[in-house]
Amino acid sequence: MLYDKKIGFIGSGNMGEALISGLVLSKAANPENIICSDIAEDLLEEIQTKYKVSTTTDNIEVAKKSEIIVYATKPQILGSVLKETAHALDQSKLIISIAAGVPLAAIAAGLQKELRLIRVMPNICAFVKESATAIAAGEYASKEDIALARAIFDSVGKTVFIQENVLMDAFTGLSGSGPAYIFTIVDAMADAGVKMGLSRKDSLFLSTQTILGSAKLLLESKEHPGQLKDRVASPGGTAITGIHTLEQGGLRTTLINAVESASKRSKELGDMMVKDFMENSKKKS
Repeated sequence: MLYDKKIGFIGSGNMGEALISGLVLSKAANPENIICSDIAEDLLEEIQTKYKVSTTTDNIEVAKKSEIIVYATKPQILGSVLKETAHALDQSKLIISIAAGVPLAAIAAGLQKELRLIRVMPNICAFVKESATAIAAGEYASKEDIALARAIFDSVGKTVFIQENVLMDAFTGLSGSGPAYIFTIVDAMADAGVKMGLSRKDSLFLSTQTILGSAKLLLESKEHPGQLKDRVASPGGTAITGIHTLEQGGLRTTLINAVESASKRSKELGDMMVKDFMENSKKKS
């Protein structure tokens, strides 16, 4: 699906490189058809050497040469990059943004064109090809466009298609921010192991491996987490005693509240971004 497509990346930092790596190493795309840009020439040289793709410091060159353009810039500069490249964009190109917190409405306001727009939000786990990624489509994007976007991001994990206006903020609160919650839990579990006499190194390893194994078992068994919990928690045993303590501490409620508050914050930031983009668009018109 992607192998013959000309794919461009505007921004080749951490997430941009993760995507390039996923596409090339999985052989989902032909490196000869990938072009990427960045302001850091040393970074581009490194990426060209590692993945055999074309590189440039000219964002407009990427926009003109690509059928699929991935904007992998920081959200703070996305507006200026969109303005810079807008004249090179038309309906023949699929436009994908991974700028965190920037809704499709803001991107449309910044471009002021009828374009095939896709908004994607991967998470940090893309670096190890295990991202949970949400994909939302703009008004003019087709089913084929969505399939192309999923093919790109399936190279660095798993994807879901969601409704932009309703669920993207919820995804941000759950999976976009979720790794931070897990890192906090692992850190706390490691502290607990140290308190009970384990070395810091062993405690951190055991905490991390426990999270990894539990997630893999949950995915592969397809059992409900409650069922798996019951298989571990024998009557009068250690696990049920530990679970009782977690419930006393409000772990379940705290995690629900964390996802809810992060989702609300995502909406606040998105609304601010739409307002800024629209105001800037009026000034430039």
